[in-house]
Amino acid sequence: MGLLGDFKNFAMKGNVLDLATAVIIGSAFGKIVSSLVNDVLMPPLGLLVGRVDFKDLKVIIRHGTDGAANVTLNYGMFVQNIFDFLIIAFCIFMIIKASQKMDRKNIEAPAPLAAPTKQEQLLEEIRDLLKKK
Repeated sequence: MGLLGDFKNFAMKGNVLDLATAVIIGSAFGKIVSSLVNDVLMPPLGLLVGRVDFKDLKVIIRHGTDGAANVTLNYGMFVQNIFDFLIIAFCIFMIIKASQKMDRKNIEAPAPLAAPTKQEQLLEEIRDLLKKK
């Protein structure tokens, strides 16, 4: 079959396509969560801690000389990314919990007992008659 055919079989398996779909949706979801954190959650939080924009928090390690930029440690971006991660992790946790709850509801109830056969009916009648004696 060859290398190209093997690759085609690998790429067309359901798991690979599911994974590719999940990565694409995940990256879009990451953008939504980043916007939620950057545009909705962080401004009020920054206001609460003294009108600070977390992205601007940094420590200057070395001042630039002769027109060079300062060397900085941008810990504000790190804090921002931690918030992004925590919110994404919480959202994924909630999605998994909801999925598990739906799976529990979808578990089929035990199948109803089938109607007894003629032989079973006769045996039940015999049993009932023996109980009466």
